[in-house]
Amino acid sequence: MTETVDNVQRAVSAPAEALARPMTIGVEAYLSEEYARAERDKLWTNVWQQVGRVEEIPGVGDFLTYEILDDSLIIVRTAADRIRAYHNVCSHRGRRLVDTPDGARNAHGQRRQFVCGFHGWRYSLEGENTFAAEREDWPCGLTDEVISLKQVQVDTWGGWVWINLDPDCEPLRQYLEPAATLLDPFQLENMRYRWRKWLVFDCNWKVALEAFMETYHVPYTHPEFMNFGNFLGWARAQGKHSNIGYDAPKGMDENQAKLRVGSGPDARRSTIELQNFTWENSNTNTTRTLVDAARRLTEELPEGTPPGEVLAHWLASARRDDAARGVIWPTVDPRDVAQAGTAWQIFPNFQIGHALNNMLCYSARPFGYDPDKCIFEAAVYELFPAGEEPATEWEFTPADDPRWRTVLPQDFSNMAAVQQGMKSRGFSGPKPNPYRERSVVNLHHNLATYMGTGAPSDLA
Repeated sequence: MTETVDNVQRAVSAPAEALARPMTIGVEAYLSEEYARAERDKLWTNVWQQVGRVEEIPGVGDFLTYEILDDSLIIVRTAADRIRAYHNVCSHRGRRLVDTPDGARNAHGQRRQFVCGFHGWRYSLEGENTFAAEREDWPCGLTDEVISLKQVQVDTWGGWVWINLDPDCEPLRQYLEPAATLLDPFQLENMRYRWRKWLVFDCNWKVALEAFMETYHVPYTHPEFMNFGNFLGWARAQGKHSNIGYDAPKGMDENQAKLRVGSGPDARRSTIELQNFTWENSNTNTTRTLVDAARRLTEELPEGTPPGEVLAHWLASARRDDAARGVIWPTVDPRDVAQAGTAWQIFPNFQIGHALNNMLCYSARPFGYDPDKCIFEAAVYELFPAGEEPATEWEFTPADDPRWRTVLPQDFSNMAAVQQGMKSRGFSGPKPNPYRERSVVNLHHNLATYMGTGAPSDLA
């Protein structure tokens, strides 16, 4: 009853916001093969997509590949200050220049040139054709423009490399706003992979992404976390993008981001338990330094210390510990932390779960034109001392693999079940919570702008 009253008071007092009214979404975007095929030309060729980290291609000639449906791309560093992207296809007969190894998420390596394995045509790192066997046999002449590699728009932000297949696309920075401005203070470009995993999952890419873009599910999918406090929160439409955050605990400012103090009669002990649980069961949203600093709380603070003071002491202690080993956290104004929330959903398919010294990111994209399958990726990043970053690779990790530990598989259990449930004749379409799941509505509102169909409608 109290929660109902709180919800009503919140709705009355909150200012009018975009997409705040109850809405419903059709199932076509999740289930239709025709829709999935239309996404290729209407969506994926017109949006900026995150394809990897800048530090993955540190030297001239370092490259990685990225695939989205029928398009394969090569992203390569051509100079210390320049990255280029090309369609991964020889201009002669269409053979891919770089093959993705079986079972790998992508190809990567170092090349001085790209050579077609079919007829030996060669291309420089700048995309110029430097050799075409018996070129004189073409009396009309093979112009450089005709036989060079076709470039793709590429840019960087936040430490990631982004590509756009539309040659006339808007600049990346403009596309990312307001997320870019609100996340810049967190200096995400300084973080490095702690681990990264991927799999092919039995659900549409939107179902996979939506499983992580709201907090409404936390008490029911992850009930163990409720032992450490209230993990419910808000969701806001931010133009093409959206962000989510936790409702502030009573008596505390909304400035915690993902670094949460535990609740209960003794905030010291519940924070220790929360950090231990998170580290052992998900290995996300925290670091070894934060865990160790939490474990000292009962030694460094007296019983009865208010939660706000526990939080301040814990974070200051962890910040000092990291600084002593050469890890400098960014200093972010608490108001900026509150406004940025805990995670951003970058349209169409990337989520950044940011914090001061670590982040958890998800992405999902189609696996061919089967609307029931997707490629799902999860990666944890952290600030490390210079030169001490762990060597990581994309690890193919099936949903039942114990390396996912225990928390993420709880989300996985929903994803395939939702995909199947949406096919039921008894299901009339998703009805997202207007406060906690507005990010889901916003995703489909923007999808409809590109696809020309599927716009959310008012819930009757």
